Amino acid sequence: MLEIQNQFSQQWAALCGEATRGALAPVADPRFAGQAWANSPAHAFMAHAYLLSARTLLQMADNVDVPDAAREQIRFAMMQWIDAMAPSNFLALNPDAQQKFISSGGESLQQGIVNLLNDLQKGRISNTDETSFEIGKSIATTEGAVVFENALFQLIQYTPRTPRVHARPLVIVPPCINKFYILDLQANNSFVRYALEQGISVFLVSWRNPLTTDTDGIQQATWDDYIDHGVIKALTVAQEVSGQDQVNTLGFCVGGTLLATALAVLEARGESPAASMTLLTTLLDFHDTGVLKVFVNEAQAKLREVQFAQGGLLAARELGNTFAFLRPNDLVWNNVVNNYLKGEAPSAFDLLFWNADGTNLPGPFYAWYLRNTYLENNLKIPGKTTVCGQPLDLTTLSVPTYLYGSRDDHIVPWTSAFASTHLLQGPTRFVLGASGHIAGVINSPVKNRRNYWVNDVVANGVAPATGADPQVWIDTARSVAGSWWPDWAAWLKSHSGAEVKAKTALGNKQHPVIEAAPGRYVLARAM
Repeated sequence: MLEIQNQFSQQWAALCGEATRGALAPVADPRFAGQAWANSPAHAFMAHAYLLSARTLLQMADNVDVPDAAREQIRFAMMQWIDAMAPSNFLALNPDAQQKFISSGGESLQQGIVNLLNDLQKGRISNTDETSFEIGKSIATTEGAVVFENALFQLIQYTPRTPRVHARPLVIVPPCINKFYILDLQANNSFVRYALEQGISVFLVSWRNPLTTDTDGIQQATWDDYIDHGVIKALTVAQEVSGQDQVNTLGFCVGGTLLATALAVLEARGESPAASMTLLTTLLDFHDTGVLKVFVNEAQAKLREVQFAQGGLLAARELGNTFAFLRPNDLVWNNVVNNYLKGEAPSAFDLLFWNADGTNLPGPFYAWYLRNTYLENNLKIPGKTTVCGQPLDLTTLSVPTYLYGSRDDHIVPWTSAFASTHLLQGPTRFVLGASGHIAGVINSPVKNRRNYWVNDVVANGVAPATGADPQVWIDTARSVAGSWWPDWAAWLKSHSGAEVKAKTALGNKQHPVIEAAPGRYVLARAM
């Protein structure tokens, strides 16, 4: 600690000297990059002093002599305090906001107060113009129909977009902690539409958003219920509608964990309905859960088990706040400054509209998930836990698998997504995309943005069940410009069977059309 203090004193003296000489460098941090900060020597010095103090406090947190888990919690708490105390977050200290106040004759502050009052009524900070989007009208518009529903989900079958399609369909399992339409935003960035345009028939699970007013038992739903009456039922219906003995499968985030668990349960029952599996930013081995681990401990797990022993709901607002404060500058304080201090209206952004449309979770489901994944990492240990009456063993899965991770993912570290290559027994292809948990996945070829990495050195891009070291993998990988979607589509087609004439009618006699996509379930909003 003494060394850190001495270093701070030296850097502080140097900073004061630069300020006295008028030689302060421009501040690179976007919070202080406005021209008003640069034009005011006092504010520029304040920004530099804040950043120096922030670095020093984090160094001190990193050097506290406590166990690693406690150190991570201290660092996270310190980071929250540091970000909250940024001078840019206060009207009295933010020259950009002050300048706008003066130039607008006070209207910016008046509008900021209106924005604040509106958000207080909603109970959350607005980070996009939510009036610009309507589910089924401007977002989630890919044509299709609901062909099955139960208390947990609706199954959407989408209308083919090519004259001929591959015989074997794809069944998509999205996360149940968010709405499915992250995979079907607008026409130019819809993953579902892209798959259809490649001649892939698509079924998709639309999870129900349980509400506090529901009285049909949904608040007592368990992990087993979501596996047996959710994922497994969806696979069965897709087989029955398509007439195929096997289907291709895809799981995103928690949806991938549910999917792999369901396929392992089916394997234990002697059933193999999947010809392939795609896992997008999915954890099966929870040894490293990134920043989320600061929220997980035995006391928290026991608290949730007691809280939800008789059922109940984990509120979407609680989940949303947790994820927002994983990136507070982007998802919290940036909006405080723009919406309230500057009185600006949030811009329209489909990803953020989806992000604000959270879902509740049945409490028993969540309590089981918290303990058996994030706390105890039981899914990776054969037979450590039982699901649907079967000892769970993910190592029995030998289905060809496409694994995708995002390099800057703060929710599913890419090395943890890569760890599934060590767990799964079948041939696996791992692809690493640029950007984060959501933006890395939703990277349409239409926009020709970002890049991805594949490995042509380690077993020609195929990681065997023994897996490679992730550092070796990335060191020998090559970068490819643009979207990873075409790479995935080419891989999926090799597991999709021959092309046949596309059927214009959706559903069948056993599972007739119930209603048009996107269905009723996705419209239920958590308050």
